Amino acid sequence: MYVKICGLSEPEHVEAAVEAGADAIGFVLTRSPRRVTPERAAELAAPIPAHVLTVGVFRGETPEEVRAAALASGVRAVQLHGHHPHADFTALKDLGRPLVRAVDAAADLRCGAYDEDLLIVDAPRPGSGEPWDWAAVRGRPSGRWMLAGGLDPANVAEAVEAARPWGVDVSSGVETAPGVKDSALIRAFLRAARGG
Repeated sequence: MYVKICGLSEPEHVEAAVEAGADAIGFVLTRSPRRVTPERAAELAAPIPAHVLTVGVFRGETPEEVRAAALASGVRAVQLHGHHPHADFTALKDLGRPLVRAVDAAADLRCGAYDEDLLIVDAPRPGSGEPWDWAAVRGRPSGRWMLAGGLDPANVAEAVEAARPWGVDVSSGVETAPGVKDSALIRAFLRAARGG
């Protein structure tokens, strides 16, 4: 089970995620309580080993803004969240970094339909942290796709069983308050996601 821990902003939480076996770590470079500057993301990402994918998360920025922030932060992948047109992904292909498309279940759920490398299927209100009908997407997304939206250590095993994703993505479900991650919750989430 591929696991992405998103919205990290403190070194101890990055370290906890890496040590617990996260496959990807997301840094929010757009409007959010979890936002970090590209410079801060670069500092946080510096000690992350090469086998862990670092992801810059964007929502609504132009390809030019995304490109500048991705290069300044040094992230190894770019995630466009929400209703970005296909042209935005095409414009960023030459960055040579994996592209991640994050959408709700009403969108085209074929991974690669927008030339992306990974797909995230999120709640109807993305970023809300609210659980939703995970089973409703079972069998619909194709390719390498992650389930997101309302996941936490207590429900991730149930969500995986319901939706059968290739991976899972969590942010608010490993927090004690908006934007405040918890190392114990990060470790517990990784264990639960992998049936440990």
